[in-house]
Amino acid sequence: MSRNAKLKRGVGITALVMIAITFWLGLYVTPPAEVMGNLVRMLYIHPPMAWIAYLAYGITTAASLLYLWKRTRRREWDLIAAASAEAGVFFTGLTILTGSIWGRPAWGVWWTWDALLTSTAVLFLLYLGYLALRQVPMSETKRGVRSAIAALVAFIDVPIVHESVYWWKTLHQTPSVLNPSMNVEVHGSMAWTLLLGFVAFTMAYVWMVWTRYETSKRQAELADLEVEQAILERLAVEEVQL
Repeated sequence: MSRNAKLKRGVGITALVMIAITFWLGLYVTPPAEVMGNLVRMLYIHPPMAWIAYLAYGITTAASLLYLWKRTRRREWDLIAAASAEAGVFFTGLTILTGSIWGRPAWGVWWTWDALLTSTAVLFLLYLGYLALRQVPMSETKRGVRSAIAALVAFIDVPIVHESVYWWKTLHQTPSVLNPSMNVEVHGSMAWTLLLGFVAFTMAYVWMVWTRYETSKRQAELADLEVEQAILERLAVEEVQL
């Protein structure tokens, strides 16, 4: 096994262990909150998942910008953008799901057209569209350019999602962690468990993107070899005919 593969496996195992510890601390060690009771335990996974969605789309946007700039245009940036977007869609879906599970006992409904929830659902659909665009048959360069532009357009919704609780002041409360003053409103074992959740899911994101990127790169290189082989075979046939 190569050093790269060992390192990636180490990241994956560490992420898995840290997520398991986060669940254990969240379910059995940390106390219930005074107001929210045991419902507060969703706090240890819901905000970290939302953070990963922001991070993933940020990486997709940065990689897309590097691909659009001709001086730095490389296949690798396009593949990283796509891999990160896939992870972002996965974690956005989990964010919506865990938020819905929290919302049922807290608000009495699984879903409501709150500003934050609605803009998050729009974000989810925008990046699903980005991934769908990548499946349209076209040349690699054209696909990369169009996908990069789509990623930049979709990212406009990210700050809207985060600021929606301040702009429209609907049902969803303001962030307790990523707030403008950065004053974390949880302390003690709850704060440490929450911090562990952020680190654990970040490592899981790194492992996911790393694995998907390597798979996509091998697929692209295999496609290049198949095209090259087809060209060689065609040239050989033409040479025989001459």
